[in-house]
Amino acid sequence: MVEAGMETSQSIEVCAPLTECSEPPVPEVGCDLVTVPTRQGLEAVDILRRGAGDAVGPVLHDDGGDTLGFVVPPGTAAAWDVPGSTCTETDGRGLRLNPEPPVAGSDWLLPPGEADLATDPAVLRAALGEAARLIEAADGCQ
Repeated sequence: MVEAGMETSQSIEVCAPLTECSEPPVPEVGCDLVTVPTRQGLEAVDILRRGAGDAVGPVLHDDGGDTLGFVVPPGTAAAWDVPGSTCTETDGRGLRLNPEPPVAGSDWLLPPGEADLATDPAVLRAALGEAARLIEAADGCQ
């Protein structure tokens, strides 16, 4: 019971009877975005998801199916040098990782909430390298 004039630090979400509470809003986070060709990106996602302890953050795909974008921590773009990919800075602008994709003409392959907050750039670099080698080997067998 809270008496008049007392403050409490506990916040309570009020729900309508017989309805589920909505999830709390997703916080804004700083991030960069590594963009790769779809084929290499899909291989990298598989590699990351199979890895022991290696997690993958949210991943976007474009409607044309040409590219995948991996959400990585802010500052990654400054040192990103993986051939065949680009890393775009957010310049400190927050990105709200909602269920709705942040870029028109895109959709989530791995949406926020089903993935870690961001993919570790070193782990992504290794996965993209392995993916490129797998694709090269598969194309060489044809």
